[in-house]
Amino acid sequence: MQLHYNLQLFILTLICGSLPLWLKKRDEQQSNYLLAFSGSFLLSVTFLHLLPETFTDIPAKAGYLLLAGFFIQLIIQKFTHGAEHGHTHLGDHGHVPLFSILFGLSFHAFMEGLPLGFNYHIGSTVPSLYLAVSVHKIPEAMLVTGLVLHTKGRRSAIAMLLLFSLITPLAGAIAGYAGTHYEPIRDAIMLLVPVVAGSFIHISTTIFFESGTRQHAMNSRKILAILSGVCLGLLTLIFE
Repeated sequence: MQLHYNLQLFILTLICGSLPLWLKKRDEQQSNYLLAFSGSFLLSVTFLHLLPETFTDIPAKAGYLLLAGFFIQLIIQKFTHGAEHGHTHLGDHGHVPLFSILFGLSFHAFMEGLPLGFNYHIGSTVPSLYLAVSVHKIPEAMLVTGLVLHTKGRRSAIAMLLLFSLITPLAGAIAGYAGTHYEPIRDAIMLLVPVVAGSFIHISTTIFFESGTRQHAMNSRKILAILSGVCLGLLTLIFE
C-alpha cells in the first residue's frame, strides 16, 4: 500500500512542480491562498494524527523532540531562505543562493519523508500524512522549478524537478523497508517522528503569518482557505 502512496506522491509533485515550465506567470495571490490551505491542512494532520501517535509511543520524550524539531526547522530555514513556506526571503538584491536553497529543501524533503515509512497504531494516520505532505509539496516543487528555470534554464529545471520529486517518496520507502527489517532503525524513526512534527508546526504557523497581504492580515479569503484546510484535516478522521 505504501508503494502506491509513494508513487502517487511522486507523480503529484512532478506534475504540479512542472507548472512553472508551462505557465508564463502565476497569480501570486492565488498562490498565497494555496499556501494558507496547505499550511492549515498540514497543521491539522500534525495535531490530529502525528501528535497522538508520538505521545502514545514515547510520552516522556515527545515534548523535547517536538521542541527540537521546531528549532531545527529554524536552522534549515537559514539554508532555504523560507522556500519551504512556498516563497523566499531574498529581498530585491537579485542574488539567488541556489545551492543553499536546494540543499536545504532537499534535506527538508528527505526529513519529511521518513515518517511516511513508519507503522502507526491508527489506520488513518498513513493516508492522512501522505495527503498532507503531498499538498505541502505542491508550492515547494513549483518554487524549486521556478528558481532553477530562472537561474539555470529549462533543462536543469526539469532535471532538478525529477530529483526533488523523488526525494520524499524515496525517504519514505527507505524508512519503511529498513524499519520493518531492522529494529534499531525502527526505534530511530520513532524518535524522528516528533522531530518532523515539530518542523511541521513551525512551517505551518509561519505560513499563516506570511501568506496573504504584505501586512500579514487575515482577509476573508485567507480565513476561508485556512478553514478549508482544517475541515479537510478533520475529514481525514473518517479513514479510521
